[in-house]
Amino acid sequence: MAVTGKQFRIFSHVVLILLSLSCVIPLLLLIMSSFTSEAALLRNGYSLFPEAFSLEAYQFLWHSSGQIMNAYRMTLLSSLVGTLSNLTLTTLLAYPLSRRSLPGRSFFSFLVFFTLLFNGGLIPSYLVWTQTFRIKDTFFALILPNLLMNGFGVIVMRSYFSTNIPNEILEAGRIDGAGETRTLISIVLPMSKPILATTALMSGLAYWNDWQNGLYYLVKRTDLYTIQNFLNRLIASMDFISNNATNSAITAGITVPSVGVRMAVAVIALIPILIIYPFLQKGFVKGIVIGGVKG
Repeated sequence: MAVTGKQFRIFSHVVLILLSLSCVIPLLLLIMSSFTSEAALLRNGYSLFPEAFSLEAYQFLWHSSGQIMNAYRMTLLSSLVGTLSNLTLTTLLAYPLSRRSLPGRSFFSFLVFFTLLFNGGLIPSYLVWTQTFRIKDTFFALILPNLLMNGFGVIVMRSYFSTNIPNEILEAGRIDGAGETRTLISIVLPMSKPILATTALMSGLAYWNDWQNGLYYLVKRTDLYTIQNFLNRLIASMDFISNNATNSAITAGITVPSVGVRMAVAVIALIPILIIYPFLQKGFVKGIVIGGVKG
């Protein structure tokens, strides 16, 4: 029995709806759990329809608002600096690799691809960053390791430059006297907004969601913790909450809603991403589709 175009569209829509629900339902479950009383969570578990609505998790976090706001500031700062650095370095490497006239182009492209397959491992990387570059307990610990640049972003951006920037336009720029720097800034970058938005979004999400750098490289400087490190400490041990609760919270006799607090902090960490992503979604999809072709 042949499948008609209408039947295929219905089937594909059903599959996409199910996939969408598989993404949306956990998010709704997270949000609703943060507004559920601790007793109900412990008694009934997570539910999309809370048995007992409560703000106790957010009330508890309010007493630690100073730490949360500082973690937010560090997250915003590290994400901004890291994204701009990642975007700059990725562009400066991807553009020359996209030029067929570059001597040794294949060799350098292979080196970039090689980093996707192999790396030095956690212990050698830790020794290099802490003993050679000495970034331990500094702001650079949130920026440099693992996230500053990755081979996947370089390859995608190189493919975009190769397939979507006509050589005729670049040659016209050279005829007009533009050097490589002027060509990149005045011609290539204005024509590459989709892939720039894609790279920026991917890098920004990586920095925003990163908790490993803070865990490995921040030992004494807890004031440099990002919101993800703050959340990780909550999950690892609820003693962290008790030890860092303010005197006013202890005096008021506020209990520690451990499960609800974890959900609430996760919701707080998600809010900026939920706000920003819709504005970058169009460029993100376009950049991935166009930049993903073979260059």
